[in-house]
Amino acid sequence: QVHIVYLGHSHGQDPLLTTKLHVKLLSSVFSRQEEAEEAMVYSYRHGFSGFAAMLNSTQASTLASFQGVISVFRSKLLQLHTTRSWDFMGLSLNIQQRIPWQLDYGDGIVVGIFDTGIWPESESFKEEPGMPPVPQSWRGTCVKGDKFEPKKACNRKLVGARYYLNGFEREFGPLDTSGDGEYRSPRDRIGHGTHTASTAAGSTAANASYFGLGLGAARGGAPRARLAVYKVCWFKDFDGKCTEADVLAAFDDALCDGVSVISASLGSSPPLMRFFRTSTDIGSFHAAQVGVTVVFSAGNDGPEPSLVQNVSPWSICVAAGTMDRTFPTQILLGNNLSFMGEGFVRKEMKMKLVDSIKFFDDGSCSFDKWNHKLATGKIVLCFSSIGQVSSTTAALSVLTANGSGIIFAQTTTEQAATDDYLPSVQVDLSQATQILYYIQSSKDPTVRVLPSRTSIGCSPAPSVAYFSSRGPNSATPNILKPDITAPGVNVLAAWSPKSSPTLLPFDERSVKWNFNSGTSMSCPHVSGIAALIKSVHPTWSPAMIKSALMTTAYARDTSSDSILAGGTLKPTDAFDMGAGHVDPLRALDPGLVYDMGARDYVVFLCSLGYTQAQIKSMLLPSPGVDTSCGGDESDLDLNYPAITVSDLSCSTTIRRTLRNVGRIKNAVYFASVRSPQGVHAVVWPRLLLFSRRKERITYYVTMIPLKRSQGRYDFGEIVWCDGHHRVRTPLIVHVNTTKDGGSSSSSSSSSLGGLQVA
Repeated sequence: QVHIVYLGHSHGQDPLLTTKLHVKLLSSVFSRQEEAEEAMVYSYRHGFSGFAAMLNSTQASTLASFQGVISVFRSKLLQLHTTRSWDFMGLSLNIQQRIPWQLDYGDGIVVGIFDTGIWPESESFKEEPGMPPVPQSWRGTCVKGDKFEPKKACNRKLVGARYYLNGFEREFGPLDTSGDGEYRSPRDRIGHGTHTASTAAGSTAANASYFGLGLGAARGGAPRARLAVYKVCWFKDFDGKCTEADVLAAFDDALCDGVSVISASLGSSPPLMRFFRTSTDIGSFHAAQVGVTVVFSAGNDGPEPSLVQNVSPWSICVAAGTMDRTFPTQILLGNNLSFMGEGFVRKEMKMKLVDSIKFFDDGSCSFDKWNHKLATGKIVLCFSSIGQVSSTTAALSVLTANGSGIIFAQTTTEQAATDDYLPSVQVDLSQATQILYYIQSSKDPTVRVLPSRTSIGCSPAPSVAYFSSRGPNSATPNILKPDITAPGVNVLAAWSPKSSPTLLPFDERSVKWNFNSGTSMSCPHVSGIAALIKSVHPTWSPAMIKSALMTTAYARDTSSDSILAGGTLKPTDAFDMGAGHVDPLRALDPGLVYDMGARDYVVFLCSLGYTQAQIKSMLLPSPGVDTSCGGDESDLDLNYPAITVSDLSCSTTIRRTLRNVGRIKNAVYFASVRSPQGVHAVVWPRLLLFSRRKERITYYVTMIPLKRSQGRYDFGEIVWCDGHHRVRTPLIVHVNTTKDGGSSSSSSSSSLGGLQVA
């Protein structure tokens, strides 16, 4: 099986020499060097050092025991996490309303997209007017392949395109390129990569819509930024499959090519592996060291807790939220009752209305319950609560019965328009119950469904999408994940015309623009904003960019109420949305930021149990950086833009350092604290005096448990304000005082006193 052997930083060695060393190391577990060369899948030799190879368990264990080898792990499969959004977030194209940053910045920034490739002919990837030449710092290339000619496909907008197939083919055998199969090239067969690329940095394209719905100008977060596409996911079983060996190869090239931001809408569901035993952790760690911001999707396993993915503290993890755009669809019953649902219905339908129990044994609209009666010319009422089916499953089951459409009853917390191939309208359970009563009381029930329309600004938004993966972080509970929320429901963006909008094998429709939902869609929103910030502030580190995004995020919807957590009826907390919903305009001018340098990462790695020798081999050589471990380090010491204490059993003090990046250097910030329930939180000093000579100031937070509690998290915040900027830091505490019969009191600073770290 394909295994990855991670050796740390490449330390600037000649790439050819590095590969020879990899072959030599691999040869130690084979009888002949030729066998080792045949087993080699990739040699990672630019951004870091390591290799992927076909190994059995004995060979893998032997390599793991060698000095200098940090980790050896199986190359797993990663899953994809699958217009109006920029206006919703305040980046308008209206000349009188817009601020200049979105359309005036980004020329020198290259955003790398790790996904299913790209459809280069899309309007999203044409050159913006007046776009200057490709930055001289760019070292990447466009690779020729099946139906992908670099001279035609690439331009000043699409400056790089590569593909990675070795890991996939070692796992699944030769790529299927027959018929409607894949392209052995950067060209996108699925559409997912085209969608995410156009969301992050697509050029402005007028009159984009999905069969007339959502009509408007589509563009990415940084329309003038350049794109480099790294195809690591491949079409198989009507989905995208990505191997870690291929993903790590893409990281290795991207860091050498000169990208500024990497956007990767992929991951693996828990249980989470230890850090540096996944391609995403290793790649993003080395990216952060060379100033490249890496943005990941949080996953689509919500709303249950603790299923968030991509939790490394040096990357950004993005949850998905809704927008204020809906697609109301009117339903008129034969008794003149009217209901408003939501859907993507293109043409008016008037026909008989029937209950699903007539065609499915227990009323659940699923294939295995179909009684083989035909629903020709009928619209079927289906309930998600019967059989726990999805709207797509219900629609395809009714289609199997030759039905013409469905009305699908869904809980209000999960309701959103979807294209299920068969015309479908989603209603809530209360509406559906009234429709069911009508069917049961009428001899000849009929229904008229009007075409869907686009509505903007009529519903409170955002809310966190029900599917968005939640915290707490199951690998390192003292690090908040997700970090931030961005639009991820029914996002309209470019699509591959080779792929149908539903990916269903019998769907023969072809579209240039498609609606898609998932944290896959929220991730490139933040990637585009990160590119804008990097363009405006080119010297900022990835940690500063993440801090700017998190400390300026908001937690109120358009009705000034608390943002709701989809899948529930409760307000969100930090485990649902991270620090809040991203605010691009405020993130460009955050006032203060939390930065992290090499020593911060050393302390974190020490807390994970890595030795000084291992840490030295992983870090970019930097004079004066202390790589020693004292034995009492904690991940609570990381200068993160959120404070999470997963086991507060006694009085505990935590340290954070803020850096003034505002235009006014002589600034005064005042602190306000909202303590979590059952906790007394004190910040000192309460006033920060910045000057030209004093750009960084450290403050301390002491938390004292006031209640007997176990197994419950409570939420508060610390806000620093200078009258213009509002720098908000989430405060998340798990009080655990029942095991010793009550709270105790002791004081500590970075040593944390008697705090037990989970």
